[in-house]
Amino acid sequence: MFELRLMCPEDRVEGVSDALDALDALSVSVEDADAQTDAEQALFGEPGMPPPKDGWQRSRIIALFASEALAREAAALLQAQDFFAGCQVLDVLSVPEQDWVRLTQSQFAPVEVTPEFWIVPTWHEPPAQARQVIRLDPGLAFGTGTHPTTRMCLRWVATHAVNGRVLDYGCGSGILAIGAAKYGAQEVVAVDIDEAAVQSTELNAAANEVQLSAGLPEKAQGTFDVVLANILATPLKVLAPLLCAHVHKGGNLVLAGILARQEDELKEAYAPYCQLTVADSEDGWILMTASV
Repeated sequence: MFELRLMCPEDRVEGVSDALDALDALSVSVEDADAQTDAEQALFGEPGMPPPKDGWQRSRIIALFASEALAREAAALLQAQDFFAGCQVLDVLSVPEQDWVRLTQSQFAPVEVTPEFWIVPTWHEPPAQARQVIRLDPGLAFGTGTHPTTRMCLRWVATHAVNGRVLDYGCGSGILAIGAAKYGAQEVVAVDIDEAAVQSTELNAAANEVQLSAGLPEKAQGTFDVVLANILATPLKVLAPLLCAHVHKGGNLVLAGILARQEDELKEAYAPYCQLTVADSEDGWILMTASV
């Protein structure tokens, strides 16, 4: 493997990155060339949304190629293009061979939800204190337990009675649905607009030996004792009437994917249907719940 390293001004990042993709780069990453200096710039975007700009004032682009010849050919082709004006080829470097599977696995350790409830990748042994375990490997669907919103939802599940009918709306990997099933839910329905997420949920449920029903959103029929939705604030506001309509009278609505500064927006959106309160918080994210 070989890395082609480039320096580009902000207005050239997108075009150069697209060109590298077309030149069969295995991967393309963009870094702030001024990181950890007085000139460093932070780019903050809404979670799940694109950043406000494509690059920094000076961006370092790193493209990975299968061979040195491909990397050097890409460098030569880029330098001949008008859109490369103002950019610079820094170097072509050999990347040491590594066991990428093992390296990736090393980045995912067991995640504590509560002292007795853990999310454990299949290549790890559960901690000795674990009494309840979800076996889950990182995949295409959101929800590995590493994000605060997922952990807060699972903490809620672990500390409340979920022995009735449960809906996981926007299930991703199915981790919340699996948690509900492990904590005694009689029936669990998991739905998502992404068919890959539905498939991921079914596979993860089978791996954890729990029963649930997964499908597209129309599979959510009737009312539920608990409705879980870990999405983002904007879709949660749009879905307010739908989600509340799925909650059985006296049941619980549990919402996550909400930044602390979005608390009032969510309360206002759900005010016609229920009274949301903050039940948990972690790293700038909040969990909001309501009895309907």
